[in-house]
Amino acid sequence: MNFTPTHQDSPSVLIVDDDRFMRTQLCCMMEQEGYQVIQASNGEEAIAAFTRKRPDIVLLDAMMPVMDGFTCCSKLRALASSNMPSGTPVLMITSLEDKASVDRAFESGATDYVTKPIHWAVLRQRLHRLVQASRANAELQYQHERERLMGAIATRIRQSLNLEEILTTTVTEVRHFLQIDRAIVYRFESDWSGVVAVESVDSAWTSIVGKTIHDLCFAKSYVQDYKQGYIKAVTDIYTAGLAPCHVDLLAQFQIRANLVVPILQGENLWGLLIAHHCLAPRQWHQFEIDLLEQLAGQLAIALQQSELYQQLAKLNTNLELQVQERTAQLQQALKFEAMLKRITDKVRDSLDESNILQTAVQELAIVLGVEYCHTALYDLDAATSTICYEYATSTPSSQGRVVQIANFPEIYSQLLQGQYLQFCKIVSARLDGNYERLATLACPIFDDQGVLGDLWLVTNKEYVFNELEIRLIQQVANQCAIAIRQARLYQAAQAQVKEMEKINVLKDDFLMTVSHELKTPLSNMKMALQMLESINEECGSCSKVGNFNAESSPSAIYLDLLNDECERELKLIDDLLDLQQLNVAAQDLDKTLINLQDWIPHVVEPFEYQAQKHQQLLQIDIAPEIPGLISDSYILARILTELLNNACKYTPPEEQITVSARTKAGIIQLSVSNSGVEIPVTEIPRIFDKFYRIPSNDPWKHGGTGLGLALVQKLVSYLGGSIQVKSKSKETCFIVELPIN
Repeated sequence: MNFTPTHQDSPSVLIVDDDRFMRTQLCCMMEQEGYQVIQASNGEEAIAAFTRKRPDIVLLDAMMPVMDGFTCCSKLRALASSNMPSGTPVLMITSLEDKASVDRAFESGATDYVTKPIHWAVLRQRLHRLVQASRANAELQYQHERERLMGAIATRIRQSLNLEEILTTTVTEVRHFLQIDRAIVYRFESDWSGVVAVESVDSAWTSIVGKTIHDLCFAKSYVQDYKQGYIKAVTDIYTAGLAPCHVDLLAQFQIRANLVVPILQGENLWGLLIAHHCLAPRQWHQFEIDLLEQLAGQLAIALQQSELYQQLAKLNTNLELQVQERTAQLQQALKFEAMLKRITDKVRDSLDESNILQTAVQELAIVLGVEYCHTALYDLDAATSTICYEYATSTPSSQGRVVQIANFPEIYSQLLQGQYLQFCKIVSARLDGNYERLATLACPIFDDQGVLGDLWLVTNKEYVFNELEIRLIQQVANQCAIAIRQARLYQAAQAQVKEMEKINVLKDDFLMTVSHELKTPLSNMKMALQMLESINEECGSCSKVGNFNAESSPSAIYLDLLNDECERELKLIDDLLDLQQLNVAAQDLDKTLINLQDWIPHVVEPFEYQAQKHQQLLQIDIAPEIPGLISDSYILARILTELLNNACKYTPPEEQITVSARTKAGIIQLSVSNSGVEIPVTEIPRIFDKFYRIPSNDPWKHGGTGLGLALVQKLVSYLGGSIQVKSKSKETCFIVELPIN
């Protein structure tokens, strides 16, 4: 659309008349008035000239052959209205001044009319008025369209962060607004060459968008001027005094006239906003220069906005990459931690060295994505390293391979000092003739006692293990060291256990043999003692000498002593045999229903005489509601008897011994307590040990072998019960708890 105001120039007039004489007269008069004249002899010529020249006013004869003035006016108005809202004024020349002709003239689009014969003063006056009105209207239309254009560009800048879209919109609007052949934005490179970034061009002319231009003349002659805001308007490249090299460059792109406005970013020259006229020379008006200058300012804002957006986008991208990287690191750390926990749990829950180490190499290979991983154990005495466990995806197996440490001093010198190393290993050539490189990391397995072996990881790609991965491998190596030490200690302990079991078997066999060998002569000794007692009694009854007392004779005393000691040895042997039988093999219990109300007094009865003899008080306390107990009466009597023996043996005179029976939550409690004596707290945990006797007591005074309580504990356990002891405030109590059924 051509909204270009032309009040600075001579107005142009299109004279359309088929009468050559009248047309000549009109041309002479118009030229004398300072108009630029365009002639047409018929309607078709008028339409062509109007389309090509765009006159400021049309002077049109109404009566013409082929196409009359009214029809031509209608078409001209249609052409004008399609390009400018107000249209181009048309002054109709008619022969008649009747109302019908005037109405028809106005209906066809005429702005005014004059009649023949023409009154020249009236014609001049009407032409001047119409031109002034047309130019004033064009100026208003130009201002309106200029404001619209600037508003559209500003809106585009505000609404879009796409610089190319803003630049494209700008050159498109400029080309249509100024009615030029081409509008471009030219962007400079660092060497002052440049590229046509965006372009709007008429289809009749060659496109130069994306074209890179090296203009040495420009760099030498114009860069500094443009940096200072210089604007260059060239009406005709051939008459503007340009350097020949510059003229040749412009002509190459079909340029005849151009208007160049710099696009500045602060003090930096970013590029140029350029208008090209290709058809013919063109006089650039100040309002056109002002328009491009304002648009260049808007583009500078868009550039700054785009640059800030790009910086922000770059910062956001960097931040997003950092977040992604950190997230990946956290995920990797979590994966590593989970893997390390699995290995740690395996070490804690298992004593199987092979299972732990195989799990370690497999977990490491999978988590780190390597093709091969193995662990080797060292024999430092033999200076060898043996690959014991491995995990491989494609590499041939090396398990069981023995490596001489001395053959690889550069590797094992570091490993034996507890230091890891990673290196690139070159292997045999591939099918393509190139050598394959294997990235390898070796990490020692060691603890405070020394180096035990190593971990190797191999991948067939160029790779460097990072710090996090190395730390993970070292932690796994530490767990492997713990597993190896733990497994070896367990194996040593198992060997000791087996050895102890052998010793126990030998000890049991020895005790069985010795007990049987001792019991036979002791039985014979017992029989002989009984015979001597009988003989001694007979001698005493037959004696007539004085008041001889057989019971107080030396022979009787010795017989009593021998009898007691023999009983003591027999009891020791019986206890040993019973303990041995309980340790070696359990026998079936002979369970019966025991009525404790009647059974306990029967068991306690033999100890009443012994208690009286030692001036002790013996009493029985049985709960009246106590139920019957299903158990082995012989073993239970043996337990109670042994506890009563101890109580009678250690209770001082005038102190009390109590045998009690109670029920408690499905359990029967049998207890034997005695007053006047207390077991030290430090000795209580050991009183059920075999052959153990409390150090503070005199073994010769009370005798005993230290097997009684050990036998009691075994027998109680044999019955499915438990025994405990409480001793405080000069009172000791043994409590046996047995299930009722």
